[in-house]
Amino acid sequence: MKFDVILPGTSHIPDFYPWAHALDADGFRRILTTLDEAGFHAVSVSEHLAMPLFEVPRLGPYWQDALSTMAFAAAATRRIRLDATVLVLPYHHPLRLAKSLATIDVLSGGRVNVSVGVGHAEQEFAAMGVPFRERGAITDEILEALNTLWTAEQPEHRGEYFEITDLAVDPRPVQKPRPPIYVGGNSKPALRRAARHEGWQPNPTNFTLEEIPPLLDYLREQPAYAGKEDIFDVNWLKAPAGVTLDRGFAGASASELNGYRDELIEAYSGDYRKAGITRAAAQPPRNIGSEQEFLDYLRWFAEEVMAVAGIE
Repeated sequence: MKFDVILPGTSHIPDFYPWAHALDADGFRRILTTLDEAGFHAVSVSEHLAMPLFEVPRLGPYWQDALSTMAFAAAATRRIRLDATVLVLPYHHPLRLAKSLATIDVLSGGRVNVSVGVGHAEQEFAAMGVPFRERGAITDEILEALNTLWTAEQPEHRGEYFEITDLAVDPRPVQKPRPPIYVGGNSKPALRRAARHEGWQPNPTNFTLEEIPPLLDYLREQPAYAGKEDIFDVNWLKAPAGVTLDRGFAGASASELNGYRDELIEAYSGDYRKAGITRAAAQPPRNIGSEQEFLDYLRWFAEEVMAVAGIE
């Protein structure tokens, strides 16, 4: 099992880690350094270019640019992988995105994961001038174009939405033949898209762990999945159900922490593995009240849970 953490403070969702809304550059560096040194697999960020007004009360208007944040995280770390939950591909021109991600991969020494989705906020699509109903087809073409731009000596892409010809494109990613691509989404088209790449990120997570195996069975039935049994990752962003620290991490007694640890290990080693999960979010409890408590939790989790549940 590999463990990821979503970087707090990159969005200001109301009542979600309010302390993180005041993080400055040094605060982000402290969290990233701790994640890096503690041995977590990846740190991830989310992407919204803007927030529809009707969603502001629920999600807030503040969302940092995902690619810029990934670049900042690359500079602040040495070994942890850099990911997103998820990059909305139809918002990006493939040439611009290929350049940005390849540059981050070069500057990070080959640590970029490319987790992508088709998006769902119609207002963002309208503002970008991107046809919402064609977002699946656009996503598929961008994935095809990225592969060409990253692997071909003289890339040529001629598609329905983009034409990229007669250009030299460099740098290319350090990772060969390209960075791993993980596809978010729970529809059958998303599952078929994921089967063509290196992993699946169920997203949104508005269903239960028990609902994953049938979806994963469908994914594994796709011809494009053949031969990927040992390399394919399933990244579940939801914390184990019913496992809580009612008084927070700092307020918990030793016996409460031990019980909490045992429940986490049982969930990750049992139900998560049975469901086919290979990567899990190790997001600290929502009632953590400060940056220091967050950092302490990360170190505790690495020593008490990751060391037992297993990390690659």
